[in-house]
Amino acid sequence: MTEDRTVWLDDHQQRVWRLWLEVTTALPAVLNRQLSRDSQLSVQDFEVLVRLSETDDDEMRVVALSEHMGWERSRLSHHLTRMEKRGLVERRICCSDGRGAIIHLTDQGMKALQQAAPGHAALVRRVVFGGLDHGHLNDLETILSRICDGLTEEEKSQLGDAD
Repeated sequence: MTEDRTVWLDDHQQRVWRLWLEVTTALPAVLNRQLSRDSQLSVQDFEVLVRLSETDDDEMRVVALSEHMGWERSRLSHHLTRMEKRGLVERRICCSDGRGAIIHLTDQGMKALQQAAPGHAALVRRVVFGGLDHGHLNDLETILSRICDGLTEEEKSQLGDAD
């Protein structure tokens, strides 16, 4: 019989992990309901529109957008097709090389973003930051930065393993 060498989460880690799962499940659902109610957008739509609006010319190459969002290009392409049908974004051919697609934020997409943003910001402020003082916010930033660093290292390791 082989010995189980798995190092399980201790009770405290298990409680924190379960809270993390609860937050990462409930928060997107709450955000989706608010965005859908206020502007008929999903969290994913909103993220695409925000990222495009933060560029100088309201557009971005599909490859860059997929990297920023952490999505596979095929998933993003399907999502962008749905957004394009709703008039939120427009696909253009890259004039510098003629190969890559560029996604452009339309006037309708900007209006939807402007309609959604105030309620979204108010909800995030209330739900995520409402119970936190400045010290808690600093602690949360430090913790999330460490988790992001760990994720980045794990992704590098996994991608290195794939080669």
